Amino acid sequence: MFLFPTFNIYYLIYMLPAFLLSLGAQIFVNTSYSRWGKIGNRIGLSGAQVAQRLADQMGLYGLQLKGVAGHLTDHYDPRSNTLSLSQGIAQGTSVAAMAITAHELGHAQQDQEEYLPMKLRGALVPVVNIGTKAGWILLLIGMILQVSDLAWLGVIAFSAGAVFSLITLPVELNASRRARQLLQSSGMITTADERRGVSQVLNAAALTYVAALATSLLQLTYFASLAGSLGGRRRR
Repeated sequence: MFLFPTFNIYYLIYMLPAFLLSLGAQIFVNTSYSRWGKIGNRIGLSGAQVAQRLADQMGLYGLQLKGVAGHLTDHYDPRSNTLSLSQGIAQGTSVAAMAITAHELGHAQQDQEEYLPMKLRGALVPVVNIGTKAGWILLLIGMILQVSDLAWLGVIAFSAGAVFSLITLPVELNASRRARQLLQSSGMITTADERRGVSQVLNAAALTYVAALATSLLQLTYFASLAGSLGGRRRR
């Protein structure tokens, strides 16, 4: 009897390294945020105040700032030039709040400068949405009917997600690099402790994107092994 391709022990074996990496990344994020979220920044500014001050210095006068529900749901939307900060970050005066705010402003700066990887990532969003949905269907039908070519079309469609994760990683790393530069050049961080705290928070966030990339690649490898197992058989 055919089982849906992800529901078997082989899938779990393939994905175990990614699961462990994702778990480790989440623990690192929570630990870093818990520690540096309790330590106030030297200048005593909230995340919202940091955003406003840095935006003015960067010339991002059209930037919109709004609150968003949830925990660490902060993000920048290039479509509306909007920086959304969660309550804990917008109102918090911690080193963590300052680091996360600066990271999202790094994305706003990327948008302002038309940073190529960010533009490519944005262009891939609809492709990934369609590819993911079509990939499941094509792979499933290909496995049921034992049609190798159809299954491989599903794998190719799924590959858009891996490409998206691959492009996302340098975008996020670049935003973190910009965040460090913005905070240092603006004089918002001056002590070694603050620099260490900012780096730890940003490094923890970066590890989550490394884990996401590993997950995408391992999942794609597993699906490719399923398609490959069909060999040269084709529908007759």
